Amino acid sequence: MSEMPRMQNGMILAALAVCLAAGLPTAAAAQVQESSGSARHVQRDRDRGHTLTRDDGLAVVETALDEHIRMRGKRDCSHLVHTIYDRAGFSYTYASSRDLYRGTGDFRRVKKPQPGDLVVWQGHVGIVVNPAQREFYSFLRHGPGIDEYDTRYWKRRGPVRFYRYIKSDSPEDDQADR
Repeated sequence: MSEMPRMQNGMILAALAVCLAAGLPTAAAAQVQESSGSARHVQRDRDRGHTLTRDDGLAVVETALDEHIRMRGKRDCSHLVHTIYDRAGFSYTYASSRDLYRGTGDFRRVKKPQPGDLVVWQGHVGIVVNPAQREFYSFLRHGPGIDEYDTRYWKRRGPVRFYRYIKSDSPEDDQADR
């Protein structure tokens, strides 16, 4: 990676840290559950798990922007996102972008994204990097990179959904998400 993208990634992380310290708003929405291996829209308890904190989300973004992430031959958005979450310490059963769009038991749908959330269309998924700038990281046409999720191209893909990872063993409260 050249020096310019590294500087841009560093600037993005610094800007995210400032935004997170200022307390970006979070939101809540429908919960979903995975049943019998297929994703379906139903209420999900997942041991009353809590969603990722802003700091957790920033860790996911930092992992996404790490140039050393290796895909081991798989070059698609859903495998990239799965690998990033796994490397950041937030494992979930692999799901395609279409399954993620319908909803799985590992993520809670939210209306307002925070860094680290999934941004999902039918057939594509990425990780929200900077919600204020509407930026996300994903596997794009020319490889992994950052784009804005409200451009004409992405709007033509159909309605976008945002999902936040559910931690099953977190003592932290996600009241701000309700």
